[in-house]
Formats: sequence, structure tokens, C-alpha cells
Amino acid sequence: MGRRNEEKLKGVVFDIQRYSIHDGPGIRSTIFLKGCPLKCTWCSNPESQCEYPEIFYRQTRCNKCGKCKDVCPLAAITPTESGIAIDRLSCDRCMKCIEVCPSGALSRTGEFETVEDVVEEAAKDGLFYRNSGGGVTLSGGEPLFQFDFTLAVLKGCKERALNTALDTCGFAKWDVLDSILDYTDLVLFDIKHLDPAKHIAGTGVDNKLILDNLKGTVEKGKRLWIRIPIIPGYNDSEQYIKDLAAFLSKMPVEKVSLLGYHEWSKSKYKALGREYPMKDLSPLEEDDLCYLGDIMKSRVPEVTLGY
Repeated sequence: MGRRNEEKLKGVVFDIQRYSIHDGPGIRSTIFLKGCPLKCTWCSNPESQCEYPEIFYRQTRCNKCGKCKDVCPLAAITPTESGIAIDRLSCDRCMKCIEVCPSGALSRTGEFETVEDVVEEAAKDGLFYRNSGGGVTLSGGEPLFQFDFTLAVLKGCKERALNTALDTCGFAKWDVLDSILDYTDLVLFDIKHLDPAKHIAGTGVDNKLILDNLKGTVEKGKRLWIRIPIIPGYNDSEQYIKDLAAFLSKMPVEKVSLLGYHEWSKSKYKALGREYPMKDLSPLEEDDLCYLGDIMKSRVPEVTLGY
């Protein structure tokens, strides 16, 4: 693909978070891309799962004016006592309802952006990156899902001498990941579970490809940080964390982040017209997360805790 074609290539971006301090070293800009091959039941960014732009509906902002219903060409919007109901199966996401909504109850998550525009936006904070040891992080969703776009953005960042990081679940063909790693300085690699059956139950996919790609990333000599979502009843047992710590201790891992389960995404699921899948699960207690962190600290050089 030529340089001009790469710049015109578009991807679906749902957020660009500037001054980020959690997605790699220093001050960073994190580019969140839509689309993910995993279906994690605990996903905290449901707007990242589908690869296309979607409609957010915030009922508390709705003034029941009916303009969205009047403009919908497919009659996918029905007035209710509390606001509106959207037939998501009938909706073709033309976004006309958003254009006429006066209260901001309807909004769009996901925009088609060119490589050039994304790189330009990320490069604005170059001074902060240089002074803090930061850079640009590609996240999601899963950035490997939009492979061509991710590769082109990373190339563009490296042409501007920007430090780059890839936040990935590792579920892609090795040749896809391998080519992207050529333009990546740091890999933030998610590990959901080491047991194949548990991994399938929690994410919908087997973990063989993921673990093979983790091995390939190590062999390629990339800086590696590991991220682990800690889900009660799934991967929070003392024995599992000991086994995981032993597994990671054999790799040149710089840092491990244990990320406790929380319920902050409930409103997002509602805004997307989806049922919250973990409604019967309680958030992880901070003391429990700290205890698991102490176990991990016995085997790896640096451990951070968060939610």
C-alpha cells in the first residue's frame, strides 16, 4: 500500500484520550479503535465491541420531543412513557436521529477517521511525550481487528519519531501481529486466563493463538507489560494467581497490572440497548486485589493495581 493510500485509509475510532498516564510510560495519547474478536463477559467498553459506529441513547437527557421518531426512515424509533425505544435490528445507523436531537440524548460512538488525521492529532502533544518519556498507544476494542489502519497509524507515528505502544489481546494471525510489532516499541498484552476451557467460557475464543503470539512477542524482543483483568469467580483464586505468576516469571516481563472488576460500564450497556451481562457479580474488594498483588509481586519485578 502506497503512502498516499495509507493516509487516505480510514478506521473507526471511538475515542482519542490525550494526557493518558495508564496506557504505557509517560504522558500518552491513547487511540481507541472499534471492533474486537473476543466477547468478554466483563467488557468495560461495550462501545468497542462492534466495528461500526453506533447510537448511544441517554434516557435521562431525553425531553420526549419526538423529532427522532419523525426523521427515522425505517420507523425504528418508538415513543415510550420514559422516552424512546430503538429497534436496533431495524436501525441502519443512518444517524439522522442524532442530527435532530436537541437535548443530546442521542449521540454517536465511533467516527471514521483517516490515518493522517489521527497521526496529526496524536503528534500535537509531541513535546509532552519527549519530556515525560511518553508516546502514542493503540488500544480498543482490539487494534489488530483493524489491522491495515493500525499498521498505517503506527508507521505514521514512527515517521514522526514518536514512541508507540500496542494494547492487545493477542488474538490475530502471527503475520499480522508480527508486521505491526515492527513499528511498536512496547506491547501491553492482555491475559484473560491460562486454561483453554476457562478462556473460551469467558471470552468466546480459545487461548492457544494468544499464548503462541505472546511467545512470539517475547522472541521478537519487544518490551512487554502484562495486563490481567481480575474477575471474581473466574481468575481470582490464590492458586491461579500463583500459577500465573510462575508462568510470567519465565518471561522478560517489565510490569504486570492487575485490573479489578468494576461496574462502571453499566450505563454504557443501557445506552447501547444491551443487557449488562454481569449483573449478578459484585465488584472486587480492594483488599482482595491487594492480596493477589502481593502474590504476584513475589515472582515479577513490578506490579500495579487498579480498576
